[in-house]
This record gives sequence, structure tokens and C-alpha cells, in this order.
Amino acid sequence: MTTALDFARQHQQRFLDELKTLLRIPSVSTDPAHRDHVRQAATHIATELTRIGLENVRLIETTGTSPTGHPLVYADWLHAPGATTVLFYGHYDVQPPEPLDEWLSPPFEPTERDGNLYARGAVDDKGQMFMHIKAVESLFAANGKLPLNVRFLIEGEEEVGGEGIAAYVATRPADLHADFAIVSDTSMFAPGLPTLCIGLRGMIYTEIEVRSARSDLHSGYGGAAPNSFNALAHILAKIKDESGQILIPGIQDTVLPPAEDERRSWQSLPFDEEEFRETVLGSQAIVGDSRFSVQERIWAQPTFDVHGIRGGFTGVGAKTVIPAKALAKASMRLVPNMSAADSFTRYRSFIEQVCPPGVSVEVRLIHSAEPSLIPIDNPWIRAAASAMTQVWGRETVFVRSGGSIPIVGDLQRHLALPCVMMGFGLADDNLHAPNEKFCLRNFHLGIESILRFLESAATLPPTR
Repeated sequence: MTTALDFARQHQQRFLDELKTLLRIPSVSTDPAHRDHVRQAATHIATELTRIGLENVRLIETTGTSPTGHPLVYADWLHAPGATTVLFYGHYDVQPPEPLDEWLSPPFEPTERDGNLYARGAVDDKGQMFMHIKAVESLFAANGKLPLNVRFLIEGEEEVGGEGIAAYVATRPADLHADFAIVSDTSMFAPGLPTLCIGLRGMIYTEIEVRSARSDLHSGYGGAAPNSFNALAHILAKIKDESGQILIPGIQDTVLPPAEDERRSWQSLPFDEEEFRETVLGSQAIVGDSRFSVQERIWAQPTFDVHGIRGGFTGVGAKTVIPAKALAKASMRLVPNMSAADSFTRYRSFIEQVCPPGVSVEVRLIHSAEPSLIPIDNPWIRAAASAMTQVWGRETVFVRSGGSIPIVGDLQRHLALPCVMMGFGLADDNLHAPNEKFCLRNFHLGIESILRFLESAATLPPTR
């Protein structure tokens, strides 16, 4: 009898060819010129979900504030009474491919090279999302049914903020009932090392605008006229000290430090600080609070960073003005137990308090995401770790991410769903950059890992 694993291995080439077809669709969500292509990708996925045996397949128009309004793709199969229900999440939209002249092969013509598949969206996230579909197809093909209940919710606005899916999840919890979710939009810590991400930092992304006068002034008034740039620099310098510690009162009172067993597991990871500095950061030094390891600084400590400053004169030559307005885009990364709403309230209040006399300041929240953390002893995490260890032949490691995946916080907050983040990307996959790639071995073993996890999860009792 052909098992699901046999089926997946026998159809590796077909699975890859089908992924290439999806990758040829330039579903760039931020560009209105590609609006039809984004919908084409959604329709293509819906057709594929129908073909493999899922039911209630439909496109759901989004109600977020995105000007593009790209649809969600929903599907389910709920004929395993008394069994676990899993919600699969992924996204079919991609980043713009520019600069085009840096690609070694066309971004929307998938090309195999050196054991990798090169294309925009290969790993972020079409390739990883497609693994979910192929694992479910293999189970259907081998057994004629599934051992557990499944739902799919795939979005087309992740790369432009994901507001549509956030609104849907917040208002339709009964339609998305499940025991856990699977998200494959993260990476392995090292090639060949099975990895589960159990924690994400959250974020508040803000604009700080300082105004000092009705209009720019001649610099001859310097000494009496307030300067918006000087004031903005003063504010930014007050937010954190030279070691990187945030100075906003109370901001770190609720920070949940990592457990000792988690710290010990991080110490066992194959990590070289000098290699990290040179190849990943490309910087002169690693900075931050030396009381914490590099992993803890990135994964388990809040941060404040400025992303851009605008105002005044920046053209060629000289223009002696005192700028009337200065604007900074800045964000804080948040860690477990911190609240985005509370953090922004403290952040805004502190900036207003340290604002120098003679100027006014406005702090605007652009978007936010809550931090998340799933305990290692969660039954779905244990089952996923065991499945990955079987497939890859090495013990699964547990990491966190310094970044944010807003949908994870949404699923936890509105649906109380633990998210199993099984990612199969690699650090050098060039996400959002030219020559994005997906390791072909990771694609095929990723399907096997998800398949084995689903078979194991089906033996566990529902938790809800």
C-alpha cells in the first residue's frame, strides 16, 4: 500500500513543477499594476485546493484599509469527527523584484541552480505555503481522506501590512475554529538543522514629528530660534543609552526573561559571533547590552531603532535655513509580556516629557504587532519537533525571531491558537532582495516534515 510519504517522494518533480507555475505569476501586492496578477495567484491556489479534495473553497474579499484589497483564500475539510483541527496559514503575495539588473535569472521565471530554486516568492512565502498543500494532497492520495480536520487561510496582503486578514480573524473567530495553526514563514538556524521558532518580537512603528516655526528660517536667527532638527536629535538621544538599554520609565517592567533551559539551548547552537558580525550584519562591531548574549539581545530584549529622518535641506550645495519641521520614523521591538498599546502609551508620554521648550511634538502610531511565545512543552510543539527530528536525523532546536509576523499575534489574541512555526528557509535565501531562492532539499523535506507532523497531531486529542 502506498503511504503518504511514498506518494510525496514519488511526486517530487511534479510538486516542484507546480510550484514553478505559481511562481511565474508576478503577485506583487504593493504595486497596483499587478492587481490582476495577485488575484490570478489567489484563483490559482483556490483551484489547486479544490483539485486535491478540499471543500468550501472560496475567495474572501478583504475589509482592511489596503488600497489594493487583495483577497484571502479559504478552504476546509472537516470530516474527521472528534479529531484535531489544524489551521494552515501562508501568503501568496510577494515583494517587488527590483533592482532587476541584479538578478542572475528573471525573477518570475523560476530557475534551478546549484540545488536551489531561484525566483521571487520562492521561499517568502509561496514555496513554504505550497508545502502545506502538497503534504495534505499526499495524505488525501494515500488514504482517500485525512486523519484530522483542516482549514486553510492564505492571504495576499502580507507584504503590505496584512490588515485585511487581521480584520477577518478579529471578526470571524467561529469560522476559523481550530486547535493549532501551522505557519511556515521562518528559517532554519543552520542548513540541515531542524528548527522550530517559538517566539516572535512584536512592534510599534511610529512617526515623531517636531515643529518649531511656521516656516523655515534664515540661520542668522540661530541662537534665538528653536531648531526642529536639534530638538528631534535631543528627543531621540534620550530614548536609549549607549549600551542600547531603553530609558523610558516602566517600559521593561513586564519583560519576561527566557527560561534557563531556553538560554542553555541557545548556547548550544552553532553560532560564531565574528562570522555573524561579518556575514550577516556586515558591520564594524556587534553592539548592545553586553549583559546579554547576542541571541538574547535579538530574540528576548526590546529595542528602539530609527529608520529614517526627513526635513530641512539635503540637496547639493548649501542652504542656510533653520528647518521648521523634522520627522523621524522609528520603532520599538517588543518581547513577550509587553503590550503594544501600553508600550506606545509610555513611549509617547516619555517623548512629550523630554521634548525641549520652544517646539511641539506629535507621536503617531503607524502599525503594531503583539509579541508571542509558545512554551516548548506545548503538545503541538513537541509533536512537530519529533516529526522534524525523524525527517532530518538531527535533534530539533528551538529559537526565537527578532522580527514580527503579525498574523501569529492575531491568531493567538483572537482565536487563542498556538502557532507552530515550522520554517525551512535559510539565512542566505535573499528574502526581499534580488536572487531570492529556496533550497530544493528543504522544499522536499519540508513537505515530509509537515506530513509526519500532521500524522502525529492526528493522534493527539483536541484541546478545544
